[in-house]
Amino acid sequence: MGGGEPHIIGILPARWGSSRFPGKPLHLIAGKPLVQHVWEQCSKCTRLDELYIATDDERIFAAAESFGAKAIMTSPEHPTGTDRLAEAVRSLPHVDIIVNIQGDEPLIDPELVDELAAAMAADPTLDMATAANPLDPADPAVQDPNVVKVVTALDGRALYFSRSPLPYFRNPVEGLPVYRHKGIYAYRRTFLERFVTWPPSPLERAESLEQLRALENGASIKVLPTNDTSPGVDTPEQAAHVESILTSQLSHP
Repeated sequence: MGGGEPHIIGILPARWGSSRFPGKPLHLIAGKPLVQHVWEQCSKCTRLDELYIATDDERIFAAAESFGAKAIMTSPEHPTGTDRLAEAVRSLPHVDIIVNIQGDEPLIDPELVDELAAAMAADPTLDMATAANPLDPADPAVQDPNVVKVVTALDGRALYFSRSPLPYFRNPVEGLPVYRHKGIYAYRRTFLERFVTWPPSPLERAESLEQLRALENGASIKVLPTNDTSPGVDTPEQAAHVESILTSQLSHP
């Protein structure tokens, strides 16, 4: 493409076979499938030109079409959601920037999605953008290996992601929080196409964090600070918790 605004889309990867919660995207929360809640939140975005659900399952595909979403069938063989994303984008040659939105965050803030899209559109040197929310250094989540932390350069670009406490406070530094990484990404299409051709990198394999493959290959990743702490849904118990939040929102709009 020549000049003009980049074409930006959102994609929600939704697979059937979650090991902890099979069929999770179609789990009903407050009367609607989980993935529909995410799609409805993202439909409020102003910076997305299009929104798609990418799935490996006919049931999710049919459900997506039934509530009006554009759906793309992808292979069930993908090792990661990023690979599923790259396959979906191959059928969309007009797209320049892709925001990968977790299909299990029904309370995602549409403004955060827009901020990621805007950051990518504004800075052509960025390969990716993601988000992180501040934690108090005393929060137990800092020590939790299931909570991924990120540190950034002074210009806001990612230096490292880790399951370890990051940074390690040998000395207290006022005003320096710990940042919990949120699993939402925006990619420049040209970078995404390269990314999926690279083998898993040594640090990625050590920490089991795909974003380290990007850093190890020299990617420029902008990290946007956010106060959006919307919970994801990994278990039926978390689904019940989100349902109680949604139900209270509906009764007290």
